[in-house]
Amino acid sequence: MNNLDYAGDVNPEKAWDLLKSDDAYLIDCRTSAEWNFVGVPDLSSLNKDVFFIEWQTYPLMEKNNSFLKEVVSLNVSKDSKLIFLCRSGARSRSAAEFLTNHGYKSCYNLIEGFEGPHDSEGQRGKVSGWKHSKLPWKQG
Repeated sequence: MNNLDYAGDVNPEKAWDLLKSDDAYLIDCRTSAEWNFVGVPDLSSLNKDVFFIEWQTYPLMEKNNSFLKEVVSLNVSKDSKLIFLCRSGARSRSAAEFLTNHGYKSCYNLIEGFEGPHDSEGQRGKVSGWKHSKLPWKQG
């Protein structure tokens, strides 16, 4: 383990490589509004589904008090690789730290998120992130 409180940060390409293994899962912890209006990762070419569990609930952006319960209900092993994705890597890091503290051993933060940071014109999705990396995604 590194000096972080979770397994570590991965970029979109590394996340995709991890997801190719049988025991790796992607948890999109953005809000339902983001899923519907911004788009979602598409893992169908890997014969997998993305798990959608809000870290903060829309519209008030309060912490989802059911987050742990919702993850437990997925019935994935605490030894599985769990990759957390949000817009730009902040909420997903919090989710990875939280689940690591609850006994999950391989929680990763997709550091660039789905859209990455703003570019010089204040727009996302053009500098880094899942979408920018040309990984499969679809409109929500």
